[in-house]
Amino acid sequence: MKTPLTADGDPKFVADYLLFLLAAASDGASAQFHAKVRSQGLRVPEWRVLACLHDRDGAMITQLARIALVEQSRLTRIIVQMEERELLIRQSDPDDGRRVRVFLTPAGRALTNQLVPQAQAHEQALLERLSHMGGTELDAAELKPMLRALMKTLEQDATR
Repeated sequence: MKTPLTADGDPKFVADYLLFLLAAASDGASAQFHAKVRSQGLRVPEWRVLACLHDRDGAMITQLARIALVEQSRLTRIIVQMEERELLIRQSDPDDGRRVRVFLTPAGRALTNQLVPQAQAHEQALLERLSHMGGTELDAAELKPMLRALMKTLEQDATR
């Protein structure tokens, strides 16, 4: 049996599948800003690390991997490369020498301080576009709490 199609020819399943919609929206919404990130000589995972350290300088690699959405062994290689470019440094945790914490260097902090306001402006423009879209009943201010609730639910499910 063939999958029914929407009016514009897209398969109904994919066109209405939440996970596809979330991924496609994220990809589309991120594309313009990620071009700015790349123009600064960064790859997207590197930007995510910098953004995480902007909020939590001295984070452990396990925390960064979770927040930056990067697998931990891959993140370790990324951090080594960023350290070589003097964007960050790794230091042993003074309370537990087995743990490693990651800190922004002055150069990493300067780059982050340049990019974070640009990311915030990009986000604000997207939210304004969303709130002015015709026919949508979702207020843009409701979107983040809904997504946070979904993430919390999924995290709780993962720990069970």
